[in-house]
Parts: sequence; structure tokens; C-alpha cells
Amino acid sequence: MDPLDPEPNKEADATLRTADRHQRRQMAERQMAAARGPRPYGSDGREPAGGPAGGLGTDGFGERFAFVGVSLVLAIPLSAIGAVNEGLAGLLVTWAGIVGVNATHAFGGLSRLRRGRREADGVQGD
Repeated sequence: MDPLDPEPNKEADATLRTADRHQRRQMAERQMAAARGPRPYGSDGREPAGGPAGGLGTDGFGERFAFVGVSLVLAIPLSAIGAVNEGLAGLLVTWAGIVGVNATHAFGGLSRLRRGRREADGVQGD
């Protein structure tokens, strides 16, 4: 094998180009992440103080909108099942459940309520 042979150099050049592309892509991803700003969740995966949707801001709007949409779509067959099996009482119970689930989701769920109660009592958790 001749050290001046151009064939091995072509393979080495191709490997270096691939590594260079990979490094440039990683750097671009880091720059884009820095430009977007901090994530709503910390690096430890814990929720921010405002809750999973970031408080009353626009963060999490898509999640909330999708949840409401799905629950309303599911409300149609659930209402029919409740009304057919139990009449008006079944329909009212079904809608009470739908409203309850949406209200719980809108206010951040039970874990957020418990965490707030623990913080108000001065108890350290999790």
C-alpha cells in the first residue's frame, strides 16, 4: 500500500466531510435552540412554577385546544350511550363527567392542586 496512493485519501476525505457535516448540523441545532430560548421544562424534567401550560400565557394553547376538541368529539357517542341507556339522567351524568374532565384539565389537574396545597402548608414534597 503506497502512502501517496489517491484512493485511501478519497476515503479519508469522504469520512472527514461526513464528520464535518455532522458537526455543522449539531452546531446549527444548538444555535437554533439558543435562539428559541429556554424550554418550558427544566433539564431535570420538572414542571415550571406556573404549571404544565406555563400559567395563563399562550404556552400550551395547542394542547388545551386539542384536548377540548377531542373531548367534544367523544361527547357525541357518550351522550348517545348515556341517553339510550338511562334517558335524561344518563345524559346529564355524561355531560357532568365531560365538564368535570375539561375543568380538571383546564385548572392543571389534581397534581397541581395537591402541590399548591403542600406549598401553602409549608410541606416539602417529591
